[in-house]
Amino acid sequence: MEPAEPLNDLVSAEGRNRKAVLCQRCGSRVLQPGTALFSRRQLFLPSMRKKPALADGSNPDGDLLQEHWLVDDMFIFENVGFTKDVGNIKFLVCADCEIGPIGWHCLDDKNSFYVALERVSHE
Repeated sequence: MEPAEPLNDLVSAEGRNRKAVLCQRCGSRVLQPGTALFSRRQLFLPSMRKKPALADGSNPDGDLLQEHWLVDDMFIFENVGFTKDVGNIKFLVCADCEIGPIGWHCLDDKNSFYVALERVSHE
């Protein structure tokens, strides 16, 4: 995991991402600058691994993460994939290398997609 950048380097005065959001593993672009809002919400994300291992929902190892980029429309993403449903949750993964989860989406709220700052890089 890369050292955390200071929030004011990442978050604009309007609360949006100043930099592009990239996959930590392959460098694929997930979000363009200015397309997501900074959000603090405590969410549990399983440990990072390939997509097929995420969908079975059997391994509870993971992290409670609090700092996220909030996207209100799935079509804003440049490059993201979704796992099969795990209860009423879909986890977000890199569409190129399928590593994840990098984020979280509850099926009850069609307009909230969270990408964890700790699970992505910024450029």
